[in-house]
Amino acid sequence: MEHVSCPRIYVETTLALIKPDAVHKSEEIEDIILKNGFAVLQRRTLLLTPEQCSDFYALHYGKLIFPRLTAYMSSGPIIALSLARDNAIAHWKSIIGPARATETHPECLRARYGTSELQNALHGSQSFHTAVREIKFMFPYTVIEHIHTREITHEYLNRHVNQTLMHGLNELCKRKPLNPCVWLADWLIKHNPNKPQICHGL
Repeated sequence: MEHVSCPRIYVETTLALIKPDAVHKSEEIEDIILKNGFAVLQRRTLLLTPEQCSDFYALHYGKLIFPRLTAYMSSGPIIALSLARDNAIAHWKSIIGPARATETHPECLRARYGTSELQNALHGSQSFHTAVREIKFMFPYTVIEHIHTREITHEYLNRHVNQTLMHGLNELCKRKPLNPCVWLADWLIKHNPNKPQICHGL
């Protein structure tokens, strides 16, 4: 039997920022984003105040770089992008590279477009929870649904769907009806394993 690969059903979102020093290269950067399989869900250009930058980078509060970071990020327009694809957070992080990227990762986007550890052109969320907070910060009216891992999704389908569905697909292939989608829908309703059983009195 020929193996048919299933489409990916696990989609993750992450926040990307094009920082003030790289905004003039935004068209080129966004083209790279699309070529790497990302969908741009939301995009906006904005100018943050120093106070907004302090809130966004609150996790860095108390570090020596914090005053320079907030001053730099409020020095000009930035572009915020909500990106989606399979394994989006890790993939975007690998593409932009580490903060100090010029020598260690010369092929990454920060080495290509950044000029220093501070002015490193791009930002990416570090984790799922960070991405949720950062996307909501930049796009306040966004609703982000909880995303299950690939393993949890497969376990759910295997437990509740796959056995019945495969049985129905096998019957469909045997019968080859004129309208296969309607036939399969009717078959699934009739053979639903969770359908209440009606017991008639003797």
